[in-house]
Amino acid sequence: MTVKQRLWCVQVPKQSGEPVRILLVGMGAFERDAAVQRDDDYLYFPVKYEIEIADQFPDVRLLQRDFECVEKQTFKDILGFTPSYDMIGDIAIIDADDPDAEMIADAILLMHRHIKTVLGSLSPVQGEFRIRDLRVIAGEPKTETVHKEYGCQYEIDLARVYFTQRLATERKRIADQVRGGDVVVDMFAGAGPFSILAAKSASEVVAIDKNPVATLYLERNTRLNRISNMRIICSDAADVAHDHNLAHIADHVIMNLPHSADEFLDEALTILKPGGIIHYYDIREEDDLFDGAEATITDAASARDMTVRVLDRRIVRSYAPHQYNVVLDVEVSGG
Repeated sequence: MTVKQRLWCVQVPKQSGEPVRILLVGMGAFERDAAVQRDDDYLYFPVKYEIEIADQFPDVRLLQRDFECVEKQTFKDILGFTPSYDMIGDIAIIDADDPDAEMIADAILLMHRHIKTVLGSLSPVQGEFRIRDLRVIAGEPKTETVHKEYGCQYEIDLARVYFTQRLATERKRIADQVRGGDVVVDMFAGAGPFSILAAKSASEVVAIDKNPVATLYLERNTRLNRISNMRIICSDAADVAHDHNLAHIADHVIMNLPHSADEFLDEALTILKPGGIIHYYDIREEDDLFDGAEATITDAASARDMTVRVLDRRIVRSYAPHQYNVVLDVEVSGG
């Protein structure tokens, strides 16, 4: 069903149409639910908001016109409520135990045209490889996808490798701290979302993971993203800190293993350069978000005659009722 709606649009001479269309799509401004209009001389590209691109294309003009638009449905229109779900690449993940799981899956496929598969999660993230049991509820029978994030692509099998899109902003925050010449060690790298983004700026990244499937996908993703400054180690981080020439090489150590990162602090301190930064992730109760984690790091450093300075501490996301995934950026000196 279509409705007539007045929208902003970009008037473009026909000969300039394709480069302008590509720019609008790249900006995320192109309104896909409205049909492009044309006359003898011009194309009229509908846009989501008032924009200014005349500095790049002097022959374009912004104006308003009436367009035929696809009438948008909402989840409330379809289901009567808004469901909770994650989207990773062209796969959506919902709770398999939800009594409305099949209805929710059908609604997601209807609402999101790029989603090809809806998986149901049968368990929480668990086990030494931090994966969860999944079943296909609707769409194509697959668990593998390619997820795009901040200009990088990650090929992943969600049934065999841990991945969450909910840390995208956090991964970018860490990558923005990395400078040319820095060495980054990612102690629990998975398929590489922290490592690959950091490698865009770092001199070298050492990516460690003990899941052989994860390191297989990490190798694929380095090729997919044309990364050539990464060393990949398939092993438990506790076993390699002293055995792979890693002692005191890192300007940044990423410890994204929030349930048990504290067990690897001695290895992280071995890997870190004096004055380097540990990015330490933890799951904390709401009545002690940061102090307990800071004390754990301080105690581990003190045992090695090191001192710590907390540069930043923040809540990354809500994890469970009264529990939060937090991060501390800690500079370590001495030793």
